[in-house]
Amino acid sequence: MTGVYERALGEAADELHPKVRERYSVGPEDGVTVGRGEMDISRGTHVLPALYAMTARDMLFPEAGHDVPFSVTTVGYDLDGHEAMTTRRSFEFGGKTRRFDSVTVWDSDGERLLDFLGRGGPIATELHPRVENGALVVEAGRQWLHRGDRYVRLPAPLVADVEVRDRYDEAGECYYVLATVENALAGHVLSYRGSFTQELTGRDEVADLRPIRHLPTLPPR
Repeated sequence: MTGVYERALGEAADELHPKVRERYSVGPEDGVTVGRGEMDISRGTHVLPALYAMTARDMLFPEAGHDVPFSVTTVGYDLDGHEAMTTRRSFEFGGKTRRFDSVTVWDSDGERLLDFLGRGGPIATELHPRVENGALVVEAGRQWLHRGDRYVRLPAPLVADVEVRDRYDEAGECYYVLATVENALAGHVLSYRGSFTQELTGRDEVADLRPIRHLPTLPPR
């Protein structure tokens, strides 16, 4: 198995904890991974209008809480000739489900990792992964608005500072994730942290796990 993150990390992928590497090595010929657990979620109150608007495209959301039931589904596939991986995160708030979808794409020509957020991928960002003590740490770089085959780069004040840390807890036999989204002007936007266990299932629902159906072009290098 070789996944998009392994492509980006190269030899550094050998430094990942075996369970973390297994989680991110899902390729087009592999099954679907499903994780379930609970998350503590916080968000900034001054960005609530933007968070509400993002729910229409399965991006961020305005709710917060403790011990929120959480699931994460990942699947690898080919997207217009690019190796891609969907990550679908679902958060249960009472009777309401919020989704946060992303499609991570390996740009083999540019040797870079790209993330398309939400249904249709209206926001694209470069990802910069690294390994720290066996954990996968991912930070966001340049970002663009995306529609069809057009990309408009976001100016620095509008760029989100994103960091995700994913590690495996040997004692608890589970994965632990911490994700934070900040902005230079708005401050704290959203964060979630918690643990989950994971299993590998079949690919019967792959067609429903593709928030982006076509990707004719990639962002400029």
